[in-house]
Amino acid sequence: MYGAIAANKRNTVIIMAVFIGVVGAVGWAFSAFYGEPMITPWVIGGALVYALIQYFAASKLAVAMTGAREIEKKDNPRLYRIIENLAITTGMPTPKIYMIEDPAPNAFATGRDPKHAIVAATTGIMDIMDDRELEAVMAHEMGHVKNYDIRVSMIAFGLASAIGILSDIALRMMFFGGGDNRNNNSNPIMLVVGIVVIILAPIVAALVQMAISRQREYLADATGAMTTRDSEGLASALEKLQQYSRPMQRQNTSTAHLFFSNPLKGGGLSKLFSTHPPLEDRIARLRANANKF
Repeated sequence: MYGAIAANKRNTVIIMAVFIGVVGAVGWAFSAFYGEPMITPWVIGGALVYALIQYFAASKLAVAMTGAREIEKKDNPRLYRIIENLAITTGMPTPKIYMIEDPAPNAFATGRDPKHAIVAATTGIMDIMDDRELEAVMAHEMGHVKNYDIRVSMIAFGLASAIGILSDIALRMMFFGGGDNRNNNSNPIMLVVGIVVIILAPIVAALVQMAISRQREYLADATGAMTTRDSEGLASALEKLQQYSRPMQRQNTSTAHLFFSNPLKGGGLSKLFSTHPPLEDRIARLRANANKF
């Protein structure tokens, strides 16, 4: 487990390198279109500044986008007690606890590190889970905190957002912003390549973010099961989600990867590009490795 945590920290650097490479490709396309090589470093620098701001502000933004509100112990003693006990068990500070008024059963964790963590649950998950299952779900979320998944997610979220914004600006400027017509006419292949790069950049960023999130979900399941020594409790909670799961009222693709279960409406290609592995796969892994927990 400690090896996995260390790997997560190392992966942060790798993820940043991949995203910076994608940002650099968008910058290159910009430079090729306008014939100004210095655009590329400015694009990379601007994306890094934006990502840094997102790194420190993304948790507050995620909370605002989901409509979560911070609660005190008197507001929901049941949830508060469970999270406090898990914090003691894992030796971590008790995170800030939030509640989301939504009938869809779900939960999420966010923040930069265990000292700045936020854990939230929906009213829907509080209604359908018994104490054993709710503890398993929140142990999973605390697992994200312990494994520093929340840091990796925040960086991926910030950089993916930057790439999406850059690509959108680049396409608009290419089609509506004019530019040096002589340069455009003399480099039609470069123009096509640049447009393809700009269109593909957000897709590549989304795929990297998806791959990161799926692996972190499996790891958090294992961490949660080790914390409670009760893999069957988490498997039971996941089975309830198979029965009662529904899209959340306030949906946003940029925060979907933070949640315990996919909060978006399913169907079509959404399953292929989902940030979460299938519930049946998670249940199978938990039961197959029950003796190891």
